[in-house]
Amino acid sequence: MLLKILLVGALVAAGMAVLNDRHLLRRAGLVGSCSALQASASEQSVQRCRKGRLDGFPDLTNKACQAIYVREGYEYWRCQAPVVVSQSPRG
Repeated sequence: MLLKILLVGALVAAGMAVLNDRHLLRRAGLVGSCSALQASASEQSVQRCRKGRLDGFPDLTNKACQAIYVREGYEYWRCQAPVVVSQSPRG
């Protein structure tokens, strides 16, 4: 009985570790992600965001960005300053 409890606990811990790794979730297409397309001399940048199956498109409005258009499964944003990608698990 104790072995079963330890096995279930180990499986839960492993599952939590996998879900905490946003890079793995991003590669699997479960969470959305963005990449910079261009940065001009005026410090504006254009971001191309891919939709995630769990959370949809990322929202960049809190990073001083404005949605431009959606085309071929990507959402394009114009940002006033370069967007810094956080490396934290919550990022």
